[in-house]
Amino acid sequence: MKIKLLHPVTLVACATLLSACIVEPAHPPEPAPRVETPPPAPAQGYAWAKGHYRWEGNQWAWIPGHWVRAY
Repeated sequence: MKIKLLHPVTLVACATLLSACIVEPAHPPEPAPRVETPPPAPAQGYAWAKGHYRWEGNQWAWIPGHWVRAY
């Protein structure tokens, strides 16, 4: 009896979860990276982290490079 009742409950639970799935719309390909000339390092022991694009809302946004302290 429990097995016969379990199948419909499982199907309803799966259908409910799948109906709540959100599919992100396709977005245009990432643009070519920008050429950056890093400024002088603030001190020894710093490394340059190159800039990159990040998807923000409905467009690609450039995140500029910056100096980070090396390990």
